[in-house]
Amino acid sequence: MKKIFAAIVAASMVMAICAGCGAKDKVGEVASDAKQTAEEVKEEVEEAVADDGETIKIGIVAGVTGPTAVYGVAAQDGMLLAFDEINANGGILGKQVEVIKYDDKGDPTESCNAFNKLDGEGVCAVLGPITSGVCAAVAPIANDVGLVMLTATGTADTLTTADDYVFRACFADSYQGKKAAQFAAQELGVKDVAIIYASGDAYSAGCCDAFEAAAAEYGLNIVAKEGSATTDDTDFSAQLTTIANSGAEALFAPYYYNAVGPYIVPQAREAGFTGPIIGADGYDGTLTTMIEDKSIYNDIYFTNHYSPEDPSDTVQNFVKNFSDEYGTDYLNAFSALGYDAAYMLAQAIEEAGTTDRAAIRDAIAAINFSGVTGSFTLDETGTPLKSVPIITFKDGEQVFYTMLEN
Repeated sequence: MKKIFAAIVAASMVMAICAGCGAKDKVGEVASDAKQTAEEVKEEVEEAVADDGETIKIGIVAGVTGPTAVYGVAAQDGMLLAFDEINANGGILGKQVEVIKYDDKGDPTESCNAFNKLDGEGVCAVLGPITSGVCAAVAPIANDVGLVMLTATGTADTLTTADDYVFRACFADSYQGKKAAQFAAQELGVKDVAIIYASGDAYSAGCCDAFEAAAAEYGLNIVAKEGSATTDDTDFSAQLTTIANSGAEALFAPYYYNAVGPYIVPQAREAGFTGPIIGADGYDGTLTTMIEDKSIYNDIYFTNHYSPEDPSDTVQNFVKNFSDEYGTDYLNAFSALGYDAAYMLAQAIEEAGTTDRAAIRDAIAAINFSGVTGSFTLDETGTPLKSVPIITFKDGEQVFYTMLEN
């Protein structure tokens, strides 16, 4: 009798709170079940209130202006394409998706402000941010407020930990750094390698650390290691001259496209380094920043998340639909990851059966997903392990080279 009384009292209290809202009927149903405890009543009422809206609100935080806008625009366009398709097919849980998006300009402070706004506006989850440094600023807020942050593209290992609210659709830096070392040894057949990286950038330093750690495993010798303060530097000539004189057969240079295209590659070739240059997914977008002589970008390779040359129906349908809607300027791995992240979140909400934030978190953690960038489950930190395509440039065109299996 005490349980019954407690349940009725709890239901009466939440009835007063929820009077006039669509959750009232649910409260009545819950209160009438004498087998439930007061805590069970409370949990079901909270879910009913969460699901009461006419639309399902999902937030997007992406830097569509600023220094890494090529990534932000591509990822956001991929997300928006996915939600257009989802809405055309009946939405999520029978409701249309309402997207609320903010441009964080690639700035950590702007991104934190945007995330807090979305929390206040009642979204059930947030897609983004885009780059690792910005994600690192937002991740603690997501965990503090209990709001899922699903980054399509943030690769820094430290972004996700076990049992939190932060997930990703991409592999982590340690994984692609190791794969880059594997490629250098097994595919290029080199022994002596050099590294240049940005010590103050989480993405670049993370890739560097992973490559260096894997070098011994694959029989590579690090004959030179040079650094810059940030990925935004423009003069790498001194470091690259040292590398050119080191006897290195290959160079690992984990930077973003806005440094790779106009500065690192031209300056490396000018310094006399003629060997292959290896990078990570930050090279996607380099086509937009190449200088006039495209031949200097031959013999460059980078780990990526997908190849538009993959003949599978899933990939080719995405390529066609994205190209039809947005053209091909932003058809890159970030658009594919954004597209997959949106579908991952939609699947998780459907499987949760509710827009309750904790339930969505649990559903994403247990997801078994298949999309444009591969089929995968998530590890205990919320990170997928996938096959890794290696992409190269050929006379100013981006071309699939090989696939490194998981």
